[in-house]
Amino acid sequence: MDRIEIVEVGPRDGLQNIPQFVPTDTKVALIRALIAAGIKRMEIGSFVSPKAIPQMRDMEDVVARLGSLPGVRGMALVPNAQGAKRALGAGVTDIEFVISMSDAHNMSNVRRPTRASIDDLAATLAEIDPGRHMKLRIGLATSFHCPFAGTMDENHVLGTIERIVALREGFELALSDTTGMALPTHVKSLASKAIKTFGRQATFTFHGHDTAGFGIANVLAGIDAGIRSFDGSVGGLGGCPFAPGATGNIATEDMVYLFQRMGIDTGIDLPKLLDAGDIAVALPGAVTGSHARRIPRDRLFDHGAAYTARVA
Repeated sequence: MDRIEIVEVGPRDGLQNIPQFVPTDTKVALIRALIAAGIKRMEIGSFVSPKAIPQMRDMEDVVARLGSLPGVRGMALVPNAQGAKRALGAGVTDIEFVISMSDAHNMSNVRRPTRASIDDLAATLAEIDPGRHMKLRIGLATSFHCPFAGTMDENHVLGTIERIVALREGFELALSDTTGMALPTHVKSLASKAIKTFGRQATFTFHGHDTAGFGIANVLAGIDAGIRSFDGSVGGLGGCPFAPGATGNIATEDMVYLFQRMGIDTGIDLPKLLDAGDIAVALPGAVTGSHARRIPRDRLFDHGAAYTARVA
């Protein structure tokens, strides 16, 4: 394995739980700093109701100030057709939907059961993308654990994925440890089965939080299962407002540091990424979960030759 993709979700997932509004200029500066560090794909925000997520109320302005981003795929999360139309109207081309694998979490998130959200997705896609040309990502929230229902049954999750994949081929599906409570054995098992069953119809990525401290271990389990794309949030910021107890995402710099020491390329410059993270962790109300940031920087970059990982 020569390369791993890291998808940056800090500008969306990392900021959405910060109670104090982050100025538009700061959001744009953070995104530009992440791009300067080598990030090629990221969530730039979400087009949701300002009442639900006040932090994202300036998304049209953020997109306008960013302008074109050559070589960078900027994704926006949307909850429904209205959000998708707003995102497309603002100039976003990569759209992401979220569907919870748990009915209880889906009710908390969007006030409808999972099956109804799948029906809504089908209707939305027919309306906004009848030609099936768009790049679409579906976040499979609570794939491993639900804050209301507990550990998720794998067969239930795989059955739900089957209904989603039946809508069309070509989705990117993000197996999501929304609460950060998944075990590496669970991640490897579900990811392996999902890839084996649906790998010809969809691609898979892993989205994790680090609540229980298993985040990096879960990334390595995902690699063992065949996943080659992982979400990270700079500074380890994040959390789901509809999942009580969930803490920050797996820190982007922790993954870059891990892979760098293993001799695996991410295309991301770690010193520049840490500089970008300085913007994020300095925000009022931000709580960093990054382990790499706790290491003095002169020691962070002084490990001699990398151990070259051999992963099939």
